[in-house]
Amino acid sequence: MTRPPMSQNRREPLQQVKHRRDTALMALAGGIPYAQYLGITFDRRGDELTAVLPYDDKLIGNPMLPALHGGVTSAFLEVTAIVGLSWSYIWEGMETGTLTLEQLQSGDLPRLPKTIDFTVDYLRSGLPRDSYARAKVTRSGRRYASVHAEAWQDNRDRPHAQATGHFLMPDRG
Repeated sequence: MTRPPMSQNRREPLQQVKHRRDTALMALAGGIPYAQYLGITFDRRGDELTAVLPYDDKLIGNPMLPALHGGVTSAFLEVTAIVGLSWSYIWEGMETGTLTLEQLQSGDLPRLPKTIDFTVDYLRSGLPRDSYARAKVTRSGRRYASVHAEAWQDNRDRPHAQATGHFLMPDRG
């Protein structure tokens, strides 16, 4: 009977695990320039991500209402879906240790999924305040994935937009 490597016998300190997860998330979200321009950040609680779009005057599309621009809302939901989908398939690598801290810090992450189609339902005007979004992967295979995302502001039970996206998965080999 072979013994597992020494690293599998010892439990990794919690702070190192958290640091690796946070580094992976920062590298993942930081690899999308438009997300950086919009100021989108992600709040991580375990494997659950919440995207945050902080309010900025440049995000207003109709100054008479004022309301968030529809393109900003759509981009926010698409970034949330892509990062949420990518997070779901790199999570395993982070947990097993096959994705190392050195790889994460050098930006050596798997490629992002490519959007096949993305449909947005605008349910009400986005008000001039912070927005939040979460994505739920409804199907993920080797070649194709389907994701549902919702954006809200003050009350999660009252989303201002929702979207469904289909994505071509990158080669994981």
